[in-house]
Amino acid sequence: MELEKIRTLSDEELKLEEAKAAEQLFRVRFAKSLGKQEGLSNLRSLKLDIARIKTIARERELVAKATPAAEGKA
Repeated sequence: MELEKIRTLSDEELKLEEAKAAEQLFRVRFAKSLGKQEGLSNLRSLKLDIARIKTIARERELVAKATPAAEGKA
């Protein structure tokens, strides 16, 4: 998933996309443990997608936390 597309998602959509990617990652890892080679090429991209989603969510959390604090001091 592209970074710009991730940035346009709402917080709830981010959580949903993270859950979907985590589920897919679980399924690929499970299939790998059973000896199947299908979908292994997606392993890295799924991990990167999850990391990107978590990063954007954390950025939003920090901005939301800093904004009220800055307004209160002004």
